[in-house]
Amino acid sequence: MDKFNRDLLVLFKEKSNLQSIEHEVELLHELLFYVEKIDNLITVYEVINVNKYKIYSNPKVVRETMGNKILKPFVFLNNKN
Repeated sequence: MDKFNRDLLVLFKEKSNLQSIEHEVELLHELLFYVEKIDNLITVYEVINVNKYKIYSNPKVVRETMGNKILKPFVFLNNKN
């Protein structure tokens, strides 16, 4: 697993040492690595196409829409959560 260059804000209630903070950040990075995989994202998103008055949950359509750099007008990615 490659390390990503990302900014994380981690808040603690108690004062912590540097080693415990680094451990928490590493656990968060590992969690985000698996959550942000495209296969996991496809299952939690749907495509709303207002032009056709349709909602697509088909993984193939969602994957194609996520692959577009610019979405067509009135086509939205909606998180099901």
